[in-house]
Amino acid sequence: MKFIIAPAKKMVVAQDDFPVQSQPQFRDQAEMLLKQMQQLTQAEMQVLWQTSDRLTQEAYQQLQTSDVTRQQSPAIFSYVGIQYQYMAPDLLDDAGLGYIQQHLRILSGLYGILRPFDGIVPYRLEMQTRLAIPPYHHLYDFWGDRLYQALATIPGPIINLASDEYAKTIRPYLQPDDTFIDVRFAHLVNGKLKTRATYAKIARGEMVRYAAMHQISTVAELTQFDSPTYRYDPERSTGTELVFVAK
Repeated sequence: MKFIIAPAKKMVVAQDDFPVQSQPQFRDQAEMLLKQMQQLTQAEMQVLWQTSDRLTQEAYQQLQTSDVTRQQSPAIFSYVGIQYQYMAPDLLDDAGLGYIQQHLRILSGLYGILRPFDGIVPYRLEMQTRLAIPPYHHLYDFWGDRLYQALATIPGPIINLASDEYAKTIRPYLQPDDTFIDVRFAHLVNGKLKTRATYAKIARGEMVRYAAMHQISTVAELTQFDSPTYRYDPERSTGTELVFVAK
């Protein structure tokens, strides 16, 4: 079993808690992308990032001094979005940390695919950013099927906790014998299921934490996920989608 999640925009250098255990599989490609961005002007990067003047200036200054080989910290502690806060990896025991290193993969515009304890540096590059890397027109072209192939080396079903933007790096390359299961956290509004982004991000982090704490190994076990907000709905779920509805 392997879980895929999206990264977070907000990042920090987190070198105080846990050491880096491994290097990103596609670090050379990350360095190539970084150098490509460093050649662009601040105005060009602002168009790509679609950021405010203040945020662009901060991100561009960081970009110019970035080096994927220096001041690394573990990926799982470098991202500080809502999903990661509720995953709370710093509170997992050794067995839980070992579980996520083996079963969790973070999809990344810059690094491609990451294990939780791969060493990374802060960056700003979403997968949907239309960064051209000749002969490729955007990042989806650049990465191609490489992220899927890396994921395919881990046995078991793929549990998709990523946003559509990042799941698109895997979904087109699935083979007939792959098991790809979407997980949906939704609220019932006027008889229709609606996803509320913040609550869904919280639940995704909580699900990863639950899986790590309980050493989950089957999809059936995952349906027992004990969320304070959501409950598994077997009637709305299918063989390819687990639906959790707000209580």
